[in-house]
Amino acid sequence: MKKIWIMCIALIIMLTGCGKGDSMNDAENQPEFQQVSMQEGLDLMKEDSDYILLDVRRADEFEEGHIPGAINIPNESIGAEEIEELPDKNQNIYVYCRSGNRSKQASARLAELGYTNIIEFGGINDYSGEIEKCRQ
Repeated sequence: MKKIWIMCIALIIMLTGCGKGDSMNDAENQPEFQQVSMQEGLDLMKEDSDYILLDVRRADEFEEGHIPGAINIPNESIGAEEIEELPDKNQNIYVYCRSGNRSKQASARLAELGYTNIIEFGGINDYSGEIEKCRQ
């Protein structure tokens, strides 16, 4: 009788998956965006004629130097509200930051807001081209 109880308890533990719930489906529920390397992103932009280049670093970082043509919307300011600077949710948006961490966060939030063509291509640390600085 004791063995049956132990087997029942072991079976219950196995069936409940140790309390992990639906964690296997969490990846499926993540908003989608495309991730490419810095060079792949730059190559895609050369072929693209209508896109937004989005730098999600802080304003002071952006002013110190950014990829020419980029606009600045800091990662911290991307939330649940519509973004005036990004009116077309179907336009290609190339997103970068300093190292790639904030650009992934921002890309996920943009996808949650309904943007459909997000290309996250890492950080300016991997960029070797011309840098544009803001005049002060």
